[in-house]
Amino acid sequence: MTTAGEHPLITAVKPLVDAMGGRMLVPEQAEPDDVVLAWEGEDVLAVRLPQLADSLDHILAALERRHGMPLAELDRKSKQEIVRALEARGAFSVRHGVETVAGALGVSRFTVYNYLNRENAAKGK
Repeated sequence: MTTAGEHPLITAVKPLVDAMGGRMLVPEQAEPDDVVLAWEGEDVLAVRLPQLADSLDHILAALERRHGMPLAELDRKSKQEIVRALEARGAFSVRHGVETVAGALGVSRFTVYNYLNRENAAKGK
């Protein structure tokens, strides 16, 4: 949803919507779970938020782009940092989150749990 004379609200929120993996729609297409954004009393934009599992896939893809390579090719320290960042973002509260992250990192579920346990033990000290 982009036009040549785009509304400033659309321009402002587009990077956030893209980062979340959401979709921008015209307000008339909004469904009950969509968020309609208004500017000075006028509905300008509807945002369809992704399902949580889709958000995790979107976050993992963004991490791959940021690192410039498949996550499975990163070194152990980088993988641990990714697990730490994903935990902070709630990635492991999503059903099958650990399995999804393990697959993307090319490690076992056990390894992801070890990374999480190591981080939690370090916080406890």
